[in-house]
Amino acid sequence: MDSLETFVVESAIESEQEFYRKIIEDNLASLKLAPAIGRIKVVLRPEDSLFQMAIILRDVGTRVTTIDIADVEAKPVAGEVMISIKKEQYIPELLVKLWERYGKANISQPDRWTVSVSTDKPAEEAAFLKEMMVADPRHRLHENLVEFAIRATPEGFRVRYHLYKGNRFVFVASEEALKHEWIEEAGAMLEELMEGGKK
Repeated sequence: MDSLETFVVESAIESEQEFYRKIIEDNLASLKLAPAIGRIKVVLRPEDSLFQMAIILRDVGTRVTTIDIADVEAKPVAGEVMISIKKEQYIPELLVKLWERYGKANISQPDRWTVSVSTDKPAEEAAFLKEMMVADPRHRLHENLVEFAIRATPEGFRVRYHLYKGNRFVFVASEEALKHEWIEEAGAMLEELMEGGKK
């Protein structure tokens, strides 16, 4: 697991600190989130039935377009666009996008490195496909962060709030209705992490 710059778990009950630290480490590993997270702070307040998490993310990359992962060539005579794959880890996402736009019947994959798109406008579609977004790491990261936070939250804490903006993520959960000051406290935790946090 990539080492975190800051990893703080606070609780009035000392045994809970190590317990939740282990839960967080296990979930970071199982969701493969460790490379994306630079700093994390979790505060547990059993007396308030409160769980707060603040995360500062590392740079996770930008959106991936077809031209980033493949060569795209129009074949006007054949009425198709040929996509020659260079980075195969994005093939599943690429195929889903192609099926949505053209229908499965118009997509063929003669081998694992080649995808053919049947179309009556090969030149136009080739130009479109070059710029088509295949994957957005930040979108997938958002989903994984929410899943991670829910997994780390104590059982029964079903009232939840989260905010994901830029490289910041805040999560607050409780058994009770959330108080505005709890969300503000989580925001303050985030600011503390931005300034370097505690080691």
